[in-house]
Parts: sequence; C-alpha cells; structure tokens
Amino acid sequence: MQRKDIRNIAIIAHVDHGKTTLVDQMLRQSGTFRVNEVVEERVMDSNSLERERGITILSKNTAVSYKDVKINIFDTPGHADFGGEVERIMQMVDGVLLLVDAFEGPMPQTRFVLQKALKSGLRPVVVINKIDRPGARASEVIDEVLDLFIDLEATDEQLEFPVIYASGVGGYAVLSEEDERNNFAPLFEGILEHIPCPEGDDEDGLQLLISTIDYDKYIGRIGIGKIIRGKVAKGETVVHAATDGSLANVRIANLYNFQGLKRVDIDGATVGEIVAISGIADINIGDTICSVDKVEPLPFVKIDDPTISMNFMVNDSPFAGKEGTFVTSRHLKDRLEREILSNVAMRMEELSADSFKVLGRGELHLSILIETMRREGYEFAVSRPQVIMKKTDDGLMEPMERLFVETPEESASSVIEKIGQRKGEMQNMMPTGTGRMKLEFRIPARGLIGYRSEFLTDTKGYGTFHHLFDGYDTYRGEIRSRTRGSLIAFESGPAIAYGIYHAQERGRIFIEPGIEVYEGMVVGESSRLEDIAVNVCKRKQLTNIRSSGADDALKLVPPVVFSLEQALEFIADDELVEVTPKSIRLRKRILDKTTRERTQRRSQG
Repeated sequence: MQRKDIRNIAIIAHVDHGKTTLVDQMLRQSGTFRVNEVVEERVMDSNSLERERGITILSKNTAVSYKDVKINIFDTPGHADFGGEVERIMQMVDGVLLLVDAFEGPMPQTRFVLQKALKSGLRPVVVINKIDRPGARASEVIDEVLDLFIDLEATDEQLEFPVIYASGVGGYAVLSEEDERNNFAPLFEGILEHIPCPEGDDEDGLQLLISTIDYDKYIGRIGIGKIIRGKVAKGETVVHAATDGSLANVRIANLYNFQGLKRVDIDGATVGEIVAISGIADINIGDTICSVDKVEPLPFVKIDDPTISMNFMVNDSPFAGKEGTFVTSRHLKDRLEREILSNVAMRMEELSADSFKVLGRGELHLSILIETMRREGYEFAVSRPQVIMKKTDDGLMEPMERLFVETPEESASSVIEKIGQRKGEMQNMMPTGTGRMKLEFRIPARGLIGYRSEFLTDTKGYGTFHHLFDGYDTYRGEIRSRTRGSLIAFESGPAIAYGIYHAQERGRIFIEPGIEVYEGMVVGESSRLEDIAVNVCKRKQLTNIRSSGADDALKLVPPVVFSLEQALEFIADDELVEVTPKSIRLRKRILDKTTRERTQRRSQG
C-alpha cells in the first residue's frame, strides 16, 4: 500500500544555514497560521536556550498540508554534538531536504548530516538557501555539493538529486535563478514529486517504532514514532516490545497526530503516519509497539558512542543549598535519569551516592544539559570534561576530531602553532582569496577542551571552527592545556576593593567588590604556572593617619566574567564548577589549603 497522501521529510543542514527559518515559512505559506495570528520568528526553536543561541538542540516535528497531501516535517540540529537527534529521526522519514548556504557552500556538519541520510538510504532534495545573500555563488555551490555526494559514496539514484533555489527569509523558492520569485510553491511541488511516499501493508500486524519521547505533566510519557506496518487505534491493547527484549501487554490510552505545531487527538491511524501515543509508563526510544497476534520488534539504529564525560556531584561548598531548589543527590539522580531516557546519545554511570558520571558527544552537548538544569532550579557541581579512552590490543586509543578552521591570514600562524602544541596535525591549508585561510587538522578530542576562548583571542573574534568525530587512534601523549595556575581565596567573606587591588597584581581577577567568597574558591587566574593563595577579603588597617579619599584612588581592573562554557574550559583537573540558578563559581575540589597541599605532595611523591 502506498500512502500518496503523506510525505515524511527531515530538514538537515550545517549550523545556521537556515533550517528553522525555512520551516517557519513552510508553516506560514501552507495556511497553518491564521491570517491575523501573531507568530514569533523561528517558531520551531521553542526551547529558551535555542532562541538565545540561535541553534536547534532538539529535533522537532510539525506537519503542513499542501494539495491534500500531509507533509510531516522534522527540523533537526546541525551541531555534531546533537547527532543522536539526527540519527534517530532518519528512521521516521522517507527523504531529506539538504539545505546548503548559497555563499558558504557545504560545511563540516553538512558532511556529517548528509552521511547519516545517505547511509539510511534516503532520497535527498538539495535546497540552495539564502540565494539573496550578498556574494551568493549558487552554481559553484552545486558543484561542491555534487563532489560531497561522490565523496560520501552516494548511490546513482541519490546522485540524481533535484535542486531548488530558495530564500527562507524572503519566503520564495525557484527551480532556476532566473525564475520569478513569488512563494514556496516550487518547494512544496518538489517535495511531492521527489520524496517517496511511505509504503507498507496496512492489513498486516502493527509495527510502530518509537523514535522520540515527549513528556506531559498531566498524561506522562508520550512516545512518538512512525507506523511501519498495520493500523493502530485509541484504546487498543498492544504489545510493548522494549529494547531490552522484554514484552508486555499495554493499552493505548491516547492517540495523536500532528497538525501544524499542535498535537491533535485521533481515533486511529495507519501505515506511514507519524503518531504519538500515551498510556505506556516505561516507553522508551527504540521500543516497538506491535499487535498482540504478531509480535515482531524492529531493530533500532545504532547511535554513535559518547566521546566526552563529566562528573556531576552534589554541591558541598559553604554556600550549598542557598540558591537552588533541587539540591540533594536524589534530585540530581532523578533528573539525570530522566534526561538519558530522551537523550539517546547520552549515558550515565553512578560513581557514588553523591556523584554521577555523565557521558555525551561533546562539551556543547553536556553544557546545554547543565544550563537547562540550572534554569530548572538545580544546584550541583561539575568536573572538567574528560575524553573517553579505549584500551585495545594495540594499546591505549583516544577519540580524534577533524577540525575545520577559517581564520584571517594574519592569525593563521598563531592558530597553527597553538593547535600543534595540542598534538594537532595539519591536513590541508587553502587561502580563500578574501584575506582568510581555511585550515584542516586532525587533533585528539582532548586537545580541543579549553581551546575555543584561546582561539577567539588569537583571531580577535574573527575566526570560526567546527569539528567532527574522526574515530579512535593511538594515544598522543600529554597535552598541557593550562599554562597558568589559579588565584585561590584563603579566607571567607565579602570581597573588598583593597584586597582585590593587591590580588590583581598577581594575575587576572574574576570577581568584583562585594561578592561573597569562601576558602578554596577560585577568584582569578595566576600570572604564573602554580596556584597562588590570595586574600581578597583583606581590609586596609585603620590608623590615625589617613589621607582623604585614599581608598578612592585604588584602580581596579574590570573582572573577567565567565560564561558556563568558558568556566568548564578554564578549570583544571583538581577544580570544579559550582552551578546554581543564580551563580557560576569556580572552586578547588579540596577547599582547605593545608589538606589540598598535603594531597598534592602525596600524589607527586
């Protein structure tokens, strides 16, 4: 049976090539919104972090109608750190729209997401987006896309991809750059013509593969997936085949499909439809829902293994419990367990009652989780990110990354030198002809930890880099990422201008007067390799001889204020980041100075 009234597509692209904006226009031009309805831009980026950062973190689905055909659309992330989101969506669709910026051309993540789509055997439609951008070079970009397809060993059928030119912001698509630029009709027509319609036997036993989990505080967990075979009805008793091999008879309490951005109650659905079901308490990604008389679980796509780990632990600083709502180990464990149920590329291991190791795809993947949790009211501490090593017969193996850098020519030598110090090997170097250089390296993943802020300093903010996982290779030896120690407070209390003034002679300061500090808290970066203890709470001794306005003459250097990512990059192995809804503090693992020094001597001896 062919469902000619349905198309299931995913929109894939490199970061910032316009996926979410394109979906916005598809929703608007398909009549999903009322004429007078006020809709914010990038409506699919519903998460506050997504809106702030201008990136898609979670894949999301919506549906539009065009000429009585329902088009289910999945907007996927472009960052490799969220590749798990892309991989599982590939099982729900029959084709992809590959968006490529008409100026930038194929970028590192374009390769990553396209490789996933081609491996899944999906039919691509190439959309050259932003053709109204100054400097757009659409014809050259098409040649670059073709080279990429060939490089990724696309099949002959996949190589015969149709091309559509578009502007998400302008709200139009054309089949040729000379065509009149009116609306998105050519894009919709291209989807109907080139994306295969779903097929399956609607008279056979039910097979529904769960690829996404949603949560509603009133109805609990909601499984979202595609009906591969058969039919499903609200209130029906089915078999829940979990990924661990267990089987259980369950009843479908509610059944939904998607119209625009809304979930809509339905009574039944059949082959090819994307549906959401509730009533199964322990439903998970990768599970199959089968009919009672024909239980045949489907295999789930293998998700790439994590490459980075961090320890999440209960906050034990002197300020513990003052700023957070959820502060206990039970709160922390429950939240992390809830996260890994829907975040398929993430893992968790319990190290102790108060400490948990969380494994993910990269620093961004884990920092987004940390930022989300602190906004939800959680208070905890996290360690420096560590790469995940593997022991094999060939010895210790470590994850490698392919690093793509674009930098002004005058900064190139500095970038090459710094990456060389981090055991990176240059693979390619190419001038762009616009005063910029494109560099390609192969570098250990741990060499990238803490590098981003240094890179932005070296390139004066004009450089960009992207990286992709590139397998495991032999351990490259020690990499020194920190060349300076920390300034550590050895007294608790409010920071005083007089104390900060004398401490700033020894390095960069991270705090300002009036901030409460505690013993063992990192208050700055030392100008030397070793840590230095400072007293930022020190007051000027009161005497009878004081010049008027002497304290006003103290000139304090503005403090360095770290974002969460910068704090995670800065800390050393013996330091932690204390995360609360109101504050981000850096601290030593061992707060007491004497105990810390004794432990350090013991480890060195």
